[in-house]
Amino acid sequence: MSIASNQRSEDFLRVSDQFKLGGLTTESSHPVTATLSDAACADTSEGLRLLFEVDQDVLRTYRAFVDSRRAIGIFHAVLSALNRGGRLFFTGCGSTGRLSIQLVSIWREFWQQQRSRGIINAAQWENRAFSAMAGGDYALIKSVEGFEDFTDFGKRQLADLDVSAGDVVFAITEGGETSFVIGTAWKGVDAGAKVYFVYNNPDETLRATVQRSREVIEDPRIEKINLTTGPMAITGSTRMQATTIQLCVLVTILEMVVSELLRQTDTSFASSDPLKVPEAFLSRLEQLASTLRSAKIRTQLARLVELEETAYRAGHKNNYYADRFAIDVLTDTTERSPTYCTPPFRKFDDRTATESWAFLFTPAPHTPEAWRRVLRREPACVEWDRATLQALVGEQRLAATSETVRKISRSELMRFRIGLDGIGARDVASGDISVAVVSERERLELTQPGGFFRAQLESAQHRGARVGLIYFGSEESLAEIEGFLRNWELRPATVLVPVPTTEFLLDGIARVGVKALLNALSTCTMVRLGRVMGNYMIWVVPSNLKLVDRATRYIAQLANLTYQAANQLLFEVIEYVEPRMKTDQSYPPVVAMAVVRARDNLSNEQAEAWLAKSVSVGAPP
Repeated sequence: MSIASNQRSEDFLRVSDQFKLGGLTTESSHPVTATLSDAACADTSEGLRLLFEVDQDVLRTYRAFVDSRRAIGIFHAVLSALNRGGRLFFTGCGSTGRLSIQLVSIWREFWQQQRSRGIINAAQWENRAFSAMAGGDYALIKSVEGFEDFTDFGKRQLADLDVSAGDVVFAITEGGETSFVIGTAWKGVDAGAKVYFVYNNPDETLRATVQRSREVIEDPRIEKINLTTGPMAITGSTRMQATTIQLCVLVTILEMVVSELLRQTDTSFASSDPLKVPEAFLSRLEQLASTLRSAKIRTQLARLVELEETAYRAGHKNNYYADRFAIDVLTDTTERSPTYCTPPFRKFDDRTATESWAFLFTPAPHTPEAWRRVLRREPACVEWDRATLQALVGEQRLAATSETVRKISRSELMRFRIGLDGIGARDVASGDISVAVVSERERLELTQPGGFFRAQLESAQHRGARVGLIYFGSEESLAEIEGFLRNWELRPATVLVPVPTTEFLLDGIARVGVKALLNALSTCTMVRLGRVMGNYMIWVVPSNLKLVDRATRYIAQLANLTYQAANQLLFEVIEYVEPRMKTDQSYPPVVAMAVVRARDNLSNEQAEAWLAKSVSVGAPP
């Protein structure tokens, strides 16, 4: 162990009591998926069945939320605030940060549609919702080191948005313990806003485990929305059921609000009773869940899982194409990187970084427009000046934090070319795959010659790539798509998901369906690639203090070490791979390397060589 890695371990262990989260429900192993890696590798459809079975926990929690009638009180509070000139703020980090951005995108998309219809005041409602993700919009692509771990960063990012009295803040954290999100909650309280704390662990567990959580839970000025579903399908992977239930609940609230606001704004709109939305949403959610668990959908999705798996094993890549569901696809593809140690999105002009396994393209001609199209607004990146940073972190950490902030600016975000102007930097070739994710509203872009989705898939197959299609729509539109596919020479691997018909304005059921299906697709693919043991994500990237704790616990458990010894070994391995981590090059999994080192008494170089021989994935190992 070097002096530097030993010091980093000592620094973490000194504060580790704040981040030892193994006792949380969200960090527990789910009994349904305890043997997921064996099941999915033997039978892809069975692996998908287990993953969708755990989603039943989401249904149970949502049903309890509906029965509690809490949605009605929250709806009235939000509506009242908006009618008095207040604004909505959604805050989060990692998965909940992406959820926050998605919720605002959904809100803004709806009001932009109303504005195009000539609805008076649509523009003012459109501009009443804001998101604050740890690290800003750049963090949609990559986790921003250090932002999640500090309450002051959360306070500052929300302050930058001028939160004030009369506003409403939804501070969203899967575990209920994230420092950044807790900072946004306290900033909202200080500003006089109405603050909701949205989380997924039992109150009594958080009170006993995490002081900063206990302080929030016990403060009467903050209203708590506890959405505990139980353990995740993949241990600790809160991008799954935790954020799914949060999406269900929060899009329900927004649906109730926009329904009433549109009735106030458009006298020709025949509004259904917004108070009946939760029960209607539950009914359709049950239908959707049954559809996803069906043998037909699992068989279709298994084919796509195996298509991705085959490409990645051979060192090939995948291009996703989406428009209306671009934010949904972006969320799933970028969250694979920290969870399974896959290469993150690569900037178009960076030829030293490892090629991303998966990427996203939208139909916008140019990347700045593409980002506006995904976000439904101008990108909002963190670009703090030196004085602001010095006040936040002090002189000792100023240089390192300044370098981090420099790398997450708007200009850096634009280097991720997700418009048509980026396709040339990532042309598909033989062995690659291309997958379109299409909504019913976009079906002409699939069925008509020259349509965005059709053109991209036909071009990909012409270049030797294999193609896939994921389509969400009504039974009627599915019949139309099936007719088109019978006469289309491409024969893509197709997943056709019937979405229950509703009168909802925000199409929330479809958004939940997209999330659940993509979660299952990406998770099952990574399981079959050997990146999960049982239901533990052994390729996790320890990019923040919570994940350092998780990696330490996994090493201690798998290598029979003490927590301290496991942590010291972890930081020694991190030091070894860090130069490659920082330049987005491929590197071996730190947890697996540490376990192999401890088990066989190997050096870093020997452990990496052993893993390279034993892992059959193409690139990176």
